[in-house]
Amino acid sequence: MQRCVFGTPRHTPWVALAPMADATDPAFRRLVASYAPPTLMWTEFISADGLWHLMERERRRSIADNPLLADLQYSEEERPIVAQLFGANPTTIRYAARVAADLGFDGVDINMGCPDRAVLRQGAGAALIRKPGLARELVEAALEGSGLPVSVKTRLGVSRDILEEWLPHLLGSGAWMVTLHARTAHELSRVPARWERVRDAARLRDQLAPSVAVVGNGDITSLQEAQERAQEAGADGAMVGRAALGAPWFFSGERAISLAKRMEA
Repeated sequence: MQRCVFGTPRHTPWVALAPMADATDPAFRRLVASYAPPTLMWTEFISADGLWHLMERERRRSIADNPLLADLQYSEEERPIVAQLFGANPTTIRYAARVAADLGFDGVDINMGCPDRAVLRQGAGAALIRKPGLARELVEAALEGSGLPVSVKTRLGVSRDILEEWLPHLLGSGAWMVTLHARTAHELSRVPARWERVRDAARLRDQLAPSVAVVGNGDITSLQEAQERAQEAGADGAMVGRAALGAPWFFSGERAISLAKRMEA
């Protein structure tokens, strides 16, 4: 599969590996890359506040002794690799983005879609959908701190679909890419993803900010489906999550995998 250079002109359709907490760790990403790397990979999301509170001497300690820095490990075969951050404080996002740049990441992503209650209580994740001004400040802070391309992963809304109200704020924020999980935060994954809304997002992008990439996310079951859904929606790509967890060879496009390969995984 063709890889892209994060932040450069688009080559479509992309098929990316979604960031999933407690799932897409460095070991799993390396396993995926050993079969067939996706166009882009993300780390699991990492607390910007947590990185901020690490003392400098802690950063100099062994990665094995520091869980947050362990989450920021990656190998060259995973490139292009994006560090995903969550938080609601521009100061800590700026700092965490600088840490990501110092570690050699290709880009920074800000999570604005996580529905986890602990994250929402911090005003982060999907809670930022209700604070578009702060959301823009966070993108600007990440750009300033890292000097890297910045993207956002979000949803249609929190309790209701407000795509047309919410998306323009992100399109004007300086973000290079927006990944849209085609459900609201309250819906979690209980209802089918509404890919027609990814199409609406791509059309809105075409009107307001043609240079911004739009990627859809939700209910992808095969590499072919990912490519077809992206093309049908007029999006730049699709992001795959759960379907890849039990099939690290997902991005090879192979449906039938030998028992020997399954045992290797």
